Amino acid sequence: MRPVNLIPEDKQQGARKPLRAGPLAYILVAALVAMLVGVTALVVTGNEISDHEAEIAQLQREDAAAKARATQLAGYTQFHSVSEQRVATVTSLADSRFDWERVMRELTLVLPDDVWLTDMTATATAETTVEGAGGIQMRSSVPGPALELSGCAGGQESVAGLVQALKEIDGVTRVGVQSSNIGERESESSEEGSASATGGDCQTRTFIAEFQIVIAFDAAPVAATSGEVE
Repeated sequence: MRPVNLIPEDKQQGARKPLRAGPLAYILVAALVAMLVGVTALVVTGNEISDHEAEIAQLQREDAAAKARATQLAGYTQFHSVSEQRVATVTSLADSRFDWERVMRELTLVLPDDVWLTDMTATATAETTVEGAGGIQMRSSVPGPALELSGCAGGQESVAGLVQALKEIDGVTRVGVQSSNIGERESESSEEGSASATGGDCQTRTFIAEFQIVIAFDAAPVAATSGEVE
């Protein structure tokens, strides 16, 4: 036969009682887990802050070193700036130089045989003044280099031919005639059979035309400083 224990279970000795765990245990476990997560997050955040602070300190050191280096090289920077300014000045002066020698050489080649000059003034700008030069009023309308010619020719046709010849000079943009006058016979002398004429020093005959001409070189660079050739 199979033995049967008739003693109630709660009266039996050595019997295990079932564990009774309420919600408090779960709350406690959850609080511990939350605390662990919070501590972990706090540690991670602290490490990140420390890393960023170290990075900021490194950047500050690099910035200080760069400023110190820039201070040391400031002298070289100023020298480079001065050098660039001097190069620009020299370049400007070289670009603004006008080849008067070439102009004079070409003028002698195109000047007609029946034309002679009594005065010639070359200036780089309209503001340039030449001591002893009479000056032609039309020169003020040319801002750049210009050549002023005064003289006489064997008639108005010769003056017109001179104007066309002057246009052949390289760089000439326009030729203006300030005046071109023919001398008038003032008196006749039947005894000498000759006539005296009024006008300039070169206007010795009534058919001679005295002129004033301005040759403009508008396309040429304006010189940085005034210069003249008479």
